[in-house]
Amino acid sequence: MENIIEIRGLKKHFGQLEVLNDIRFSVAPGEVICLIGASGSGKSTLLRCINLLETPDAGEILVHGQNILQGRMDVNHYRTQVGMVFQSFNLFSNMDVLKNCMVGQTHVLKRNKEEARQKALFFLEKVGMKDFLGASPAQLSGGQKQRVAIARALCMDPEVLLFDEPTSALDPEMVGGVLEVMKGLAKEGLTMIVVTHEMGFARDVSTRVVFMDKGIIAEEGAPQDIFQNPQNPRTREFLSRYIQA
Repeated sequence: MENIIEIRGLKKHFGQLEVLNDIRFSVAPGEVICLIGASGSGKSTLLRCINLLETPDAGEILVHGQNILQGRMDVNHYRTQVGMVFQSFNLFSNMDVLKNCMVGQTHVLKRNKEEARQKALFFLEKVGMKDFLGASPAQLSGGQKQRVAIARALCMDPEVLLFDEPTSALDPEMVGGVLEVMKGLAKEGLTMIVVTHEMGFARDVSTRVVFMDKGIIAEEGAPQDIFQNPQNPRTREFLSRYIQA
């Protein structure tokens, strides 16, 4: 089966600091890839490069064989295919929950309002937020905002969904609800790349775990291999507290 995304030799600097160094990996349909590693290891920068929020200094990002870093790319259209859920939700504060989930559909995908509304209702129900259609983001808890943000991304029918630490801004009691939504999406076969510090999720839900350290992929493999028998000393050190748990 053809890979959806293939990354070859990706490099990124911020000033003198090398954040990504020769990153190479691929994403096949239906994979759930968890990027783990210490803060500052390059995980979020890699995700932001895939979504064209950052421009790499070198390398290729191939989506269905086309290098998205070359030529004229319709970024808004591309981001409907490769959606993103942010740590900080990024909901439109001047719109209620339903409109938040409709606006991208009508403006970017040019769906009519009724079609956009039906799609929004479907995904808001899926994430457990159908009772909050008229609520403004200010009335929602962090966990509720993140579930709306996931529904909004799903409304665009993405082929791949990127999650950048989707639970790290949440109170501990809110984390479970968001992770349950993500587990459900994984079971349905949605292709996902997830930057996370939730090691239980990485271990139990992902098809592949990628451990990043100082801008490189230090180790990658099936979750049982990475968590039970890591080969790289840095992976072992990072995971030591989880392996014993």
